[in-house]
Amino acid sequence: MNNYLVAHPYLVPFDGKFSIKRCSAKPPKSVPNKKQLLKQLENIKDELYKLQDVLYAHNKYAILCIFQALDAAGKDSTIRAVTTGINPAGFQVFSFKAPSKEELEHDFLWRTTKRLPERGRIGIFNRSYYEEVLVVRVHPKFLDYQQLPQFSNSKSFWESRYESIRDHELHLSKSGIIIIKFWLNISKDEQKNRFIRRIDRPDKNWKFSAGDLEERKLWDKYQITFEDALKATSRPWAPWYAIPADSKPFMRLTVATILAKQLRKLDINYPVLTKSETEELKKYKAELKSN
Repeated sequence: MNNYLVAHPYLVPFDGKFSIKRCSAKPPKSVPNKKQLLKQLENIKDELYKLQDVLYAHNKYAILCIFQALDAAGKDSTIRAVTTGINPAGFQVFSFKAPSKEELEHDFLWRTTKRLPERGRIGIFNRSYYEEVLVVRVHPKFLDYQQLPQFSNSKSFWESRYESIRDHELHLSKSGIIIIKFWLNISKDEQKNRFIRRIDRPDKNWKFSAGDLEERKLWDKYQITFEDALKATSRPWAPWYAIPADSKPFMRLTVATILAKQLRKLDINYPVLTKSETEELKKYKAELKSN
């Protein structure tokens, strides 16, 4: 499993010493300009197209990318920017919002388990089961709808959920699903600026709601829950990457680069036919030419 881990400056360590306060939401000062970032992203996307094609043909691994972030961090646009150009037959995207009545009648991993990528595909979760230790922890009243046999808003309860997630991801890894988790780290000031732009632009008005402001008031609580969740669940078989999100071009390139590096590390190839199968193909070719 560890052979598939991609080392990176934004990798969340596995020793529990991760601190959000030491994470910058801004890109490094040495980062290229926007035009260069966009050009690099296009080059990476060309490579992703080819790598995904081999992954699909090899048909033994699947990639699961999980995106978590606060509102306006750029999850949707990053997913769109990175995957545009990839064969639609080879990847799938699922967004998870408030659970339905049916979903609430099952355990918290049920609804996402149904959407796991098939072998050969790249699956993307826009939000995920991590909502259950993020937004639900900030708003524990949501647990009232889950009909749990036992519940107390205690440290042990949330630790048990982290344990369930770790076990779940370890099982997926052993089954050939390569998990890459991205936390898009936006600053409070940049979130404010993006909210204002949503209000100022008529074509973006639909993205804004009064609920965004209410959630923004809980910023500090969310920082605590994100830090705890990332520390508890970043593991070699399911690493978290804390990506600076104040610059969308830099964020998108970083995500695409990590995904491409992950695919490069996999031992995947186009299937090779046996000698007898190759001879059969020659016969089929001759038959087609004769008709």
